[in-house]
Amino acid sequence: MKVRKRDNMEYTTPKSLTIILPKNSGRDVAGHVAVRHQGGRHKRFYRVIDWKRNKFDVPARVVALEYDPNRSTEIALLVYADGDKSYIPAPVGLTVGATVVSAKTADVKPGNCMPLVSMPVGTIVHNVEIKPGHGAQMIRSAGTGATVLSIDGNAVQLKLPSGEVRTFDGACRATVGQLGNVEHRNEVIGKAGTSRHMGIRP
Repeated sequence: MKVRKRDNMEYTTPKSLTIILPKNSGRDVAGHVAVRHQGGRHKRFYRVIDWKRNKFDVPARVVALEYDPNRSTEIALLVYADGDKSYIPAPVGLTVGATVVSAKTADVKPGNCMPLVSMPVGTIVHNVEIKPGHGAQMIRSAGTGATVLSIDGNAVQLKLPSGEVRTFDGACRATVGQLGNVEHRNEVIGKAGTSRHMGIRP
């Protein structure tokens, strides 16, 4: 495990939560180019993200906020009360030392995860499940957030970042808050070499 230092705090990146992301350069199993203009990117470690948040009613402390080369938003390293560790995408307002929890009902503060039916109307959420228990599949990129418009029985209406209003099962889970790194859309690549580091070939 690698010892990192950030904000004058030392912490170790859990080896169990990082794996080498293999390169395939757009090739299929036969070695033929299946997707053009890919290859030559920088070596990356993939951080295993906890999309399901299924450690219920166990509080977790935010140990660090880290850069993740595999996604547009930062990630937060959580250490649970029982010693387990996991990564989640970091929403706006989540700070090192904060405590988050995944439960049926919880405080409406960034990083807490609960079913949509438990969210007050007007709450901004991310990491939304499409089917209960399947894990977060929507609203996962930097700066995005959906708004809870209405709750009718077990049907919850969300306004998505695209402006679409969609109805979800109230048992679908979501995380409170807008995802961080809001300025990501304004980043300028700046030079051809940066695209090559990202694995984009001409």
